[in-house]
Amino acid sequence: MNRIFISLICAVFFTGCIGDDGKTILATGTIEATEITVSAQSGGQVKQIITDEGRMVNAGDTLVIIDNTDWRYQLEQARGGYEMAESQYRLALKGAREEDIIQAEANYSNAEADLKRMEELFRVKTVTEKQLDDAKTRFTVSQQNLEKVRRGLRREEIEIARARRDQAKGILNSLQKKFNDCTVTAPISGTITERFIEKGELAGTGSVLFRISDLSYVDITIYVTEVELPKVQLNQKAIVTVDAFPDRKYEGKVVFISSNAEFTPKNIQTKDERTKLVFSVKVKVPNPDSTLKAGIPADVVLHVADK
Repeated sequence: MNRIFISLICAVFFTGCIGDDGKTILATGTIEATEITVSAQSGGQVKQIITDEGRMVNAGDTLVIIDNTDWRYQLEQARGGYEMAESQYRLALKGAREEDIIQAEANYSNAEADLKRMEELFRVKTVTEKQLDDAKTRFTVSQQNLEKVRRGLRREEIEIARARRDQAKGILNSLQKKFNDCTVTAPISGTITERFIEKGELAGTGSVLFRISDLSYVDITIYVTEVELPKVQLNQKAIVTVDAFPDRKYEGKVVFISSNAEFTPKNIQTKDERTKLVFSVKVKVPNPDSTLKAGIPADVVLHVADK
């Protein structure tokens, strides 16, 4: 989703001029509105479209429902993989089972007794040296196995088990998000200005679904000359009028003053006007009833404070 500003491309921006009373700056600009493009973050067939163009929506309202069957199957598989990895990690922490330790101790005791018996028989020349060596080997192996079982897994083996558990958890979380994203909601409150999808169509990841315009506030960019610039201040009161409502005045304020000069916009026709250096000024206007629309020209009057 990208936050962009829409404006009428062919609109004319006029530089400001000081009113006859010397206490106002008059300028004209084009109304701009904040616009959000809503895209699909999970691919699938569109099952249901909840809203349509021209309707108001609040942040969090459901706009579209995408079929989540494939994501549900993948999610169930990932959940099983995570549970298995979690169990293996817990086993690694606990170490050997009690019955394994008992068995290892029994094997060690038998090997120890067998070794003592072989040593006694070897002294009276009843068994060969090879039989004695075999008994010593069995005793050593059983002793090492008992120590290993009692000690449990090495630290590195436990870390590997934990890493596998964490990896499985990450896959599960990613698929859970994909599953949840099949229900597309409005990121902001505003008006649906365009719909790009139909029920039954296949929406790929990143497909544009809706465009929402936030008309609760609108912006108007005007330009003032370097002579007028000292008379403009942040939060300065501005009165805005539009041709559609000639008897209505909208009150706004200056929210941005450019610190860099630029040439007058090229759509000013005379060469003399084009070569002037001007500064852009942005005026923000509350628009609770959404009567001001993006793209229409508006006249701005800035009231200059008395010095």
